[in-house]
Amino acid sequence: MSQDNTAHAAHIHSVVRGTQPCPSPEARIARSWLRCVNHYGLDPVRSHHTQVLEQISLREHQERLDDLLDIAQIEIKSLYQRIAGSGFAIILTDRNGVIIHWTGDANLNKPFERIGLWLGAIWNEENEGTNGIGTALIERQALTVHSNEHFRTRYIHLTCSAAPIFDPQGQLLAVLDISSVKCQDSRQSQLHTLALAVLSARTIEHCLFLRMFRQQFVLRFHHWPEFLGQCSEALLAFDDGGRVLAANQSAAAQLQQPRQAMVGRRIDELFAVSLDVLLGRGHGQPVTLRPVRDTAKEQFFVLLHGAEKPFSSARPNAGTIEAEPLLLPMKTLEGLSGQDPLMAYNVHCARRVMNKRVNILLTGETGTGKEVFTRAIHDASARAGQPFVAVNCASIPENLIESELFGYKYGAFTGARQEGRRGKILQAHGGTLFLDEIGDMPPPLQTRLLRVLEEKEVLPLGSDTPVPVDVYLISATHRNLPECIANGTFREDLYYRLNGLELKLPALRERGDRPLLIRWLLAVESDGANIRIAEDAFAALNAYAWPGNIRQLCNVLRTAAALCEDRVIRLEDLPAEVAGLSPRCPAVRPSGYGAVVTTVAGGLVQAEREALLQQLDQQGWNITNTAARLGFSRNTLYRKMRKHGIQPREYPMP
Repeated sequence: MSQDNTAHAAHIHSVVRGTQPCPSPEARIARSWLRCVNHYGLDPVRSHHTQVLEQISLREHQERLDDLLDIAQIEIKSLYQRIAGSGFAIILTDRNGVIIHWTGDANLNKPFERIGLWLGAIWNEENEGTNGIGTALIERQALTVHSNEHFRTRYIHLTCSAAPIFDPQGQLLAVLDISSVKCQDSRQSQLHTLALAVLSARTIEHCLFLRMFRQQFVLRFHHWPEFLGQCSEALLAFDDGGRVLAANQSAAAQLQQPRQAMVGRRIDELFAVSLDVLLGRGHGQPVTLRPVRDTAKEQFFVLLHGAEKPFSSARPNAGTIEAEPLLLPMKTLEGLSGQDPLMAYNVHCARRVMNKRVNILLTGETGTGKEVFTRAIHDASARAGQPFVAVNCASIPENLIESELFGYKYGAFTGARQEGRRGKILQAHGGTLFLDEIGDMPPPLQTRLLRVLEEKEVLPLGSDTPVPVDVYLISATHRNLPECIANGTFREDLYYRLNGLELKLPALRERGDRPLLIRWLLAVESDGANIRIAEDAFAALNAYAWPGNIRQLCNVLRTAAALCEDRVIRLEDLPAEVAGLSPRCPAVRPSGYGAVVTTVAGGLVQAEREALLQQLDQQGWNITNTAARLGFSRNTLYRKMRKHGIQPREYPMP
C-alpha cells in the first residue's frame, strides 16, 4: 500500500471520527464519507471489483428509459462536441447508478473500462463509495467529486461532475456525469465542467417534459420574454379543462409554489387569465406571446404550446374507442383510486396512516398492482425523498434471502465480498421497505424480521454489533395468512406486527372502473401513439376474467399495440383466450377500407351479451349511464343490444 493511499485512508477515518475537518469545501463530501463508513461499512483501501451487469440486464435498464435515452443522446452529442479531445467522457446512468450510455474519445475506451466507468457498471455509493454519480443520486443535487474527495483510494485520480435528471413529477430518473480518469487540474477548474453537466441535464428535463405532455397543452412562461424557448423557461402542462397535470422546477421557483401543490389546480387559479382566452376560444387563435399576471400580481410573458392531436384533421375510425389521455398523475395515490369505490377507500385509509408508523399489509391476487400502490404511498408520504426498496420474498433463493435482507460482514461465509454488504433493510433506512410475497418468507427469517420490527435494529450475518434502522414497512401477499398461521408456515406474532392496517386490492374483474382502466392502460402501453380499439375487441377485453389481473392486461395491450395495423386493435390482435376466437379460425380482415369483418366464436358473443346485461342491471337499465360506464355512445349501445337480441321490453325506455 502506498504512503498516499495510507494517508488518504487515515484522513477519511479522522474526519469520520471528528478529529479533523474534511479537506473539501463541500459538506456533502463529508456526509458521504460518513455514510461509506457507518452505513455501508466500506474500507477506502481494500480492493474490490466493480459490479457490472450482463448484457441482457443492461438492455432491460436501457429499455426502461427509452424516451429519456432518445432525448439524452441528442444533447450528449451536442455536449461532446464542446469537450472532445479534453480527456473527459460523458456518462448517463439510471436512478440505480447503472451506466446506460457512454460517449468519449476512442483513446479513452480502455482507461475508462479498466477503472470500471463503463457500460453496465453500477456506480452507486454503496458499491463505489463517494463518487460523482452515486453521491449525486443520494444528495439529489449537482456536485463535483474531485481527486482525493473520492472515498476509495483507487479513484483519487478521477474527477467527476454530475447532475441529476428529474421527471415532470420531480422523481429522480437519471444522472448525467462528465468524468476524467486523469485529473491534473484544481477543483476550481471543474466549475465549468459542472456548469456544462447542469445545463445539459436541465435541457434533457425540458425536452422530456414537452415530449411526455405532447398531447396536452403546455403553458411556457418566464419573467423575461427572451428566456422563452430556453431550458430555463417555466412549464405547466394542463388538460382541456384547464387542470394542471405537471409543473417543472422553474415553474415552482417562479410562482413560488411547490410543484405538487399546483397539480390538480385550474390554470386560472394561478394566472389572472381565463382558460378560454388562453386557448383562443371564441377569438380565433390561441394567444401568442403576451404578458399576463399571476394571482400575486407578478408579471410574466406566456406562450401556449398547443397539444398535438394526431389524425385531428381526418375522420376517426368508425366503431373504435380511443385510449384515455395519458395523465402521469394516475400513478399517484389520487390517480390510482380511479372510479372504483374499494380503491378509493384504500387510498383514503392509506393517507390516514402513512405518516403514523402504522404498518400496512396489502392483500389480493397476484398482478393487482401492489408494488405500484406501495410506491404511490411512499411518494405521497413524508418519506418521499428517502429510499424506496422493494424485495420480492418469493423470487430470492432461500439460501440467499437472509443475506439479501439483513446483509453480512466480511468473512460471514465463503464468497462474501471483502467489504461486506448492507442488506435491503438497511438500504431502506429512513425510507420505505416493501416486502412483496411476505407469505413465502421462510419461517427462520420470519423470526429475524420480527426482531427487527420489535428492536428497530438489524444484526448483519457474521456481526456481533446491531445497527439501528428506521424503516416504514409495507408488506404484501396473495396468500391467506390466517390459513398459513393455522398450518404452521407463518408466525402469528409477525402477522399482527405486519397487519397494522390490511387493505385488499380488488381483482381486475371486480373493479367497476375496468373500461376506464383499459383505455388508460392502452395509452400507457402504446406510449401515447394514439392507438384505438375496435368496439368488439374492447368488449372482449372488458368481458374477459383476467386471471393475471392488471399485469396480464398490460402485457396483452402492449403486444396488441405492437401487432395492430392502422393503429386500431382488432380481435385478431388479441390472444385467442381473450378474444374468444378459435386459434384455427382467425378473424378475417378485408383488404379494402371499411368495416372490419370478424369471425367470432359463440363464446365471445355470449360473453358480450352477458356483459351488457350485467352493466344494464348495475345501472338500473339507465341507457346513458350504462353507455358511459362501457365507454360507448348511446347509439352504439342500442346497436349492440339489437345485435344480441336484448329487446326494448327488457328495459324501460329513457
